Amino acid sequence: MSSCCSLGKPASLPTAKSWQRRFRTLRAMSLLCGARLTVAFVRFDRWRDSLGYEGNGSLASPQERADARQAAADVEWAAKRLPFATKCLPRAIALSWLLRGRSTAHSLVFAVRPADMRAAPDAIHAWVEVDGATILGDLPGPWLETLRLGARTVRGAATRFPNSVATSSEIKQESR
Repeated sequence: MSSCCSLGKPASLPTAKSWQRRFRTLRAMSLLCGARLTVAFVRFDRWRDSLGYEGNGSLASPQERADARQAAADVEWAAKRLPFATKCLPRAIALSWLLRGRSTAHSLVFAVRPADMRAAPDAIHAWVEVDGATILGDLPGPWLETLRLGARTVRGAATRFPNSVATSSEIKQESR
């Protein structure tokens, strides 16, 4: 006659925190899958309005910034566990959807390398910012911002391209 209790310690059940972590990972994984399918099969003009969030114009509270960083970590963690690779754009989209659901003001930024550096495999890039700080997709090197969706910041290319879209002539002028 054997039972789990007669072998010594009883089996421990997962704690509430571990269940929350698993749920956050599962949610991020589902959003990553949705983002990847959206990028592959849906025209950009159909989903661009779902990205970024302007909020009420005030800066995020310290708790909102911490929650946004945790959401970014959840997306990165989930991306490593998927059976397929995800690039920066699906990751940025998934995080943007998470932050928008929490009403956290953020920007999703699209950028390209300067013309003389575009032979690199990462010539285009997307990242997410909260209060001007990159929380997902921080890559070194010069980037020319081409599109910013959501909250505006007062630094860098956001002020040079106030209408969110840089024309090819603006990009050429910036690269000189």
